[in-house]
Amino acid sequence: MTYATDLPGRPRPGAVGGPATERAVCVLAPNPSVMTLDGTNTWIVSEPGSDLAVVIDPGPLDETHLQTVVSTAESAGKRIALTLLTHGHADHSGGAARFAELTGTAVRALDPALRLGGEGLGIGDVVTTGGLELHVLSTPGHTADSLCFHLPADGAVFTGDTVLGRGTTIVAHPDGRLGDYLDSLRRLRSLAVDEHVTTVLPGHGPVLDDAQGVVEYYLVHRAKRLAQVETAVENGHCTAAEVVAHVYADVDRALWPAAELSVRAQLDYLDEHGLIGE
Repeated sequence: MTYATDLPGRPRPGAVGGPATERAVCVLAPNPSVMTLDGTNTWIVSEPGSDLAVVIDPGPLDETHLQTVVSTAESAGKRIALTLLTHGHADHSGGAARFAELTGTAVRALDPALRLGGEGLGIGDVVTTGGLELHVLSTPGHTADSLCFHLPADGAVFTGDTVLGRGTTIVAHPDGRLGDYLDSLRRLRSLAVDEHVTTVLPGHGPVLDDAQGVVEYYLVHRAKRLAQVETAVENGHCTAAEVVAHVYADVDRALWPAAELSVRAQLDYLDEHGLIGE
């Protein structure tokens, strides 16, 4: 979900719907909306010279899209050997079961309910397939089960909905929690600084080339919104709906129901830290 329109970094032309890095190719799902931007990015990831590939987020249950992912891999001489999920929202995972049937692959996810025919994913796990190396990062906040995948060889990170290619994401209360989300953003900032990650490969929107700048923008944006929510409450806007109408007046009203989820998460955060409700 988008609240803002400008992000630091340069969207790479052609990143959505085609190659993004040496090892990552994006296939765009045909599910554009105010919540999904251009649609869901399904990522095919493989080591150069290998005939095996990993798919991250097969996307919604759309037969044409799932078949396109398979044919895109096959046209590059790749066999899909594993499917990974960044989180359980249906625009990312809804097609996973059907995709597993099409490819004969296991589906690995943090949430046991989403796993199919394989082991789960845990903090610090390293997925190795066909020489490819993906490091699993725990990044809850957007949802409790949100993961990111670090691709060291390309200096890149697959962020699902934790960081988008355009705008900012929601904290999907009550499953998502703002404190967790802020911690996850700080974890991604450390990854960018310490591991020299420059490229964001998001679940929606274009690729961004300034990972550190994007994450710092997100942190500043979240701090500003939190301060605005706190001020709104101090000024007598008591319900989440009232806060949304006041704080998100500049946002398309079609997004207000989703904005209310983030506001509820922010109100919980303020309450937990003793900043309201005294």
